[in-house]
Amino acid sequence: MGSIMAALHEDLIRSTLAQVRYPGFSRDIVSFGLVKSIQVSGSDATVVLQITTGDAAIPQAIQAESEKALRALPGVGKITVQIETRAPAAQAVPAPPGPTPIPGVKRVIAIASGKGGVGKSTVAANLALALAKTGAGVGICDCDIYGPSIALMFGSRERPMATEDDQILPIETAGLKLMSMGFLLDDTSPAVLRGPMVTRTTQQFLRQVEWGSLDYLILDLPPGTGDIQLTVVQGVTLAGAILVTTPQEVALLDVRKAASMFGKVNVPILGVIENMSYFLCPGDGKRYDIFGSGGGAREAARLGVPLLGEIPIDIATREAGDRGIPIVAADGESPVSQAFTAAATLVRATLSSL
Repeated sequence: MGSIMAALHEDLIRSTLAQVRYPGFSRDIVSFGLVKSIQVSGSDATVVLQITTGDAAIPQAIQAESEKALRALPGVGKITVQIETRAPAAQAVPAPPGPTPIPGVKRVIAIASGKGGVGKSTVAANLALALAKTGAGVGICDCDIYGPSIALMFGSRERPMATEDDQILPIETAGLKLMSMGFLLDDTSPAVLRGPMVTRTTQQFLRQVEWGSLDYLILDLPPGTGDIQLTVVQGVTLAGAILVTTPQEVALLDVRKAASMFGKVNVPILGVIENMSYFLCPGDGKRYDIFGSGGGAREAARLGVPLLGEIPIDIATREAGDRGIPIVAADGESPVSQAFTAAATLVRATLSSL
């Protein structure tokens, strides 16, 4: 027994605590930097964890799970887990006094829609890939904190790391730099965050990620005109916004609200992309306007901006996204990929003319 107890040491305790996950996240408490100190005396150990949170349930859960994990070690004696709780600062990432550029990023483009279900993330992913194919440096920031899609669409389960000065390193795949809440959560874990926390998380993704030198940073905004959208438009200098819609009137009604929001903060609308415009039957090549026709063109004309693309709906695009390889990367010659390539060309031309 003496040899078993003598095996208790700091590295063993730290590796055991690395199995304890922060509530709601897939990352463990060690990688989050919560372990302040570890003291070992024979078979006894005292661990001090430092947690910054305003939710009393989180320290309680972490303490219980940490004690449970450590007490399961063979030959262990008395285990003490102390929690030092600090209240979060009113603003984890200082909000700039007005829209300011992101260091190293030449142009920030917001991809927005008035409602969900129009394929906004599909547009963001494939447009970013199409821009990258021109030789540009491109990144995607998934600003949809509650319903992140970018991690799934690029098929990555990699976890972001941090530098010594607390900068988050984005995930790099398919020639793009990516950041998404989806990289931090389990597949089934919801992002349970209140409004102020969502705002701070969005600011961290924009300001504390080491984006490096980029020609374009694509922001995949959540649908609607809520806190996250306001955080972005009020804090970041945007080169412009692209509105995504489907042809039917119910989608157009909501996209007008998004256009109005950008207009009020003097963000130019670069154009409209009509997604799921039509379906080409593979059997006879006949076109079917499943969701109506011409809605995107009419809205673009009303706003006085270009119609950047009419993206058809097809099975291959859906399958590619589910596999984690967006269609522009999976099949660059498909009609959908060609439509995104043409849209990227128009986006570059529109930016050059501004």
